[in-house]
Amino acid sequence: MKRPSPHAFSDDTGPFDLIGDIHGCAGEAEALLKKLGYRLGEDGPRGKRDYTVSHPQGRKPVFLGDLVDRGPRSPDVLRLVMGMTKAGKAYTVMGNHDDKFRRWLDGHHVHLTHGIEETITQFEIEPDAFKLEVRNFLYYLPTHLILDNGALLVAHAGLAKKFHGKSSGQERAFALFGDVAKHRDQYNLPIRRNWAAEYSGKRTVVHGHVAERDVREQNNVICIDTGCCFGGQLTALRWPERELVEVPAEQAYFHSPRWG
Repeated sequence: MKRPSPHAFSDDTGPFDLIGDIHGCAGEAEALLKKLGYRLGEDGPRGKRDYTVSHPQGRKPVFLGDLVDRGPRSPDVLRLVMGMTKAGKAYTVMGNHDDKFRRWLDGHHVHLTHGIEETITQFEIEPDAFKLEVRNFLYYLPTHLILDNGALLVAHAGLAKKFHGKSSGQERAFALFGDVAKHRDQYNLPIRRNWAAEYSGKRTVVHGHVAERDVREQNNVICIDTGCCFGGQLTALRWPERELVEVPAEQAYFHSPRWG
């Protein structure tokens, strides 16, 4: 099985609800879906939930990656997102944290930093069959998708125009991490260049990855990661309405020196 082509669902016109980085914050994801009008059935205790999700108007969530790490309930987030995506009721693109966790599930050495420690601990009690299901789901996620007859592109960290619809190592790195400088900041964190400042495409690009206090829009590029895991908010962008819907974090689960 190959990863879907970026154009695989381009004829799907939605409507969509684009949802920023959840980072294990299942309670906030449940609240946001309900606020967006989804009917959410939840069976079982926290950490072991089965979900049934539908929307009376047939809207679809589009999850922008970084489903895991930092928050308290990454297994539930994956159960929720995997169930909807596999049923054709949602789309999901790969985030850099998701890819790192997938590599850990594959037995590769990864640095236990930036919140993956919490996810590994939460998965210690999960059965091997679920771990394999998660691994396979994450492995086949696309790095970006083009939707609504080409009007909309979604990628975890965004995507420069020259990579739209392409598949390559450079495209993958950009979609997962953005345009990253070779040197690091005073906190030893990657410095991200503002590639949106030079974007001139007609296609709207919506992404997460860069947590900020407020939604940022520049040159038809919209970042909707508003730092839920840091105590901010979990944000959705309705498409094509371009309306923002947000829920506050239940608490701050992780500290970042950039967040303050």
